[in-house]
Amino acid sequence: MGLTKKELFSKDQNSLADIAKVFAHPARIAILEYLLKSNTCINGDLVQELGLAQPTISQHLRELRDLGIIKGNIEGVSVCYCIDREKWNEIRITFNQLFQRLDQPKEDCC
Repeated sequence: MGLTKKELFSKDQNSLADIAKVFAHPARIAILEYLLKSNTCINGDLVQELGLAQPTISQHLRELRDLGIIKGNIEGVSVCYCIDREKWNEIRITFNQLFQRLDQPKEDCC
């Protein structure tokens, strides 16, 4: 069997791409912005805030939770979500390291 495309790239490259993929959907950005503003939420709040259907919100929350950006706990019939600060800082460092590779360009290349 041949190599999958992911196997052609380093673990760090694949990890950064996975993070970027989760950040690539505007609904997930809106969810993150809402969580950053409120620091917690109940899933139903997001339905009202974003105007998306409950199953759609749940799917986006699952993507964010699977990456570890958010965490949640069940309170009765509701689920409360918040940003996982440790993972958030990890992601910030990862992107900063990428962006800082071009701190001071020596000369324009194009």
